[in-house]
Amino acid sequence: MHGKQKLYLIVGPTASGKTAVSIEVAKRLNAEIISADSIQVYCGMDIGSAKPTLEERAGIPHHMLSVVDPDEPKFSVARFRELAIECIEDVIARGKRPLVVGGTGLYINALTYPLHFTGAPADAALRTKYALLEAENPGQAYARLKEVDPASAARLHPNDKKRIIRALEVFELTGTPLSESYAGFSLIDESQLPYTPCLAGLTMPRELLYARIEQRVDQMMAQGLLEEVKMLCDAGYGAELPAMQGLGYKQLVHFLEGNCTLSEAIEEIKRETRRFAKRQITWFKRDARIQWYDVSTYGSLATLADGIAAQFLEEGGVSVGK
Repeated sequence: MHGKQKLYLIVGPTASGKTAVSIEVAKRLNAEIISADSIQVYCGMDIGSAKPTLEERAGIPHHMLSVVDPDEPKFSVARFRELAIECIEDVIARGKRPLVVGGTGLYINALTYPLHFTGAPADAALRTKYALLEAENPGQAYARLKEVDPASAARLHPNDKKRIIRALEVFELTGTPLSESYAGFSLIDESQLPYTPCLAGLTMPRELLYARIEQRVDQMMAQGLLEEVKMLCDAGYGAELPAMQGLGYKQLVHFLEGNCTLSEAIEEIKRETRRFAKRQITWFKRDARIQWYDVSTYGSLATLADGIAAQFLEEGGVSVGK
């Protein structure tokens, strides 16, 4: 193979069918799958993160599933990148192709952009400063972020203290807004990347995606999502953990704590998942490298997988192009 190793990626919003398609594509490419999902990395969070079961994996090896405990204090995008690259190197060393699949934009970017995570190490003094400011005047840190980095402020929930403080820390340490570290999409120096990315994205009409989200939430409840959340709570994983803020988990913890009815919690999961999907679409649409596939225009999973596999092989220089 000439030049740099190709890294194949399938991205798209939640419930767009990435899991099923990626398994079919992996069969055609002799690939192994590396998950890029910020909840699937946690052990015990299976139903709510739509982790593929062994049966669904159809014999295709999957990596980066269940690699840390839900209370892992230091799991970051940089750590994900480190572990994922180890998996990718291992797959390549065994003569297989690496296929990254997921909807967590920062995880995808960590593997396809030369992000400068090292540019802003954690600074305990700054964190303490902002934590104190926030304790004395709730909302102050978010207000400050709106001034210095409006793009990050728009992306974050005003109550997401941890990420707000991290964004302020990056700004103070580097003089550059955190959003710009991720937004320089047009200024990529490909030579800094360990791999050459080949990206395919799944899309579909919004109404269809929303219907699939509703269906998926009902299916997760039927599969025992509430029991899964109860088990995590019983194991001592508290609502304050970033992992437990995941879609589905957060809302059911609210229900278990007696703050809402079960049907309210389920409605909230559906609503928040729709909003999340919308944010994912906005995120991925900014990346001009992604070739999009409208799932609703393919007659079967097989023809869709054929199309994506053909794109990957062509970009990978395996077959003669158009």
